[in-house]
Amino acid sequence: AEATIQNAVDRTLPVKTVKARRGKYIRAEPVASLYEQSRVHHVGRFPALEDQMCTWNADLGPSQSPDRADALVHAVTQLILNRNPINFW
Repeated sequence: AEATIQNAVDRTLPVKTVKARRGKYIRAEPVASLYEQSRVHHVGRFPALEDQMCTWNADLGPSQSPDRADALVHAVTQLILNRNPINFW
């Protein structure tokens, strides 16, 4: 993913790699709580992401892994829950 972003989009974009230590459902629970509290907002349209967020079922297993939603969970965790914002400038 890092090579794709830096080669296809912008070589100067910061990329932080993460290693998932917990299951997707457990990892997503605190982020879902932030959405319920209206502490996370999307600007723009993200239909593929929103579809994954509304339809993913943890019981379907890895064959239906929500790549976009999982990336969002990692980003929100980094930016809000860990209070460690990424400096883009």
